[in-house]
Amino acid sequence: MTVTNGLYTIQIEMSDGGHGRAHGIIVLRDGRLAGGDSYFYYTGSYTAERGKWRGELITHEHTKSSGALPLFGGREVTCGFSGSYSPDGAQVQGTALVGKTSVLFHARLQFLSEF
Repeated sequence: MTVTNGLYTIQIEMSDGGHGRAHGIIVLRDGRLAGGDSYFYYTGSYTAERGKWRGELITHEHTKSSGALPLFGGREVTCGFSGSYSPDGAQVQGTALVGKTSVLFHARLQFLSEF
């Protein structure tokens, strides 16, 4: 079993070093990932085997928010992650380096459709 290629929802919760949350979509396909939300888009890669996976993603801001100051605002942020997956979704824990601050995060992915 490997990560199912497809479209997923993603819910991210940040803690320890910064607090925040994001909800968006992400496409996983043959070791590559791409997705985004209202203010950021993500690109990266992953490896998966026997229910465990790990990878790296880079977050880029595409739209400035009005009235809010996003934790990652105006920065390209690299995140490392690892976690587990099943046919209907995945979970990861990871660390984002925001300037000199490490921010821990947890994300849940829910499978929507093959892609």
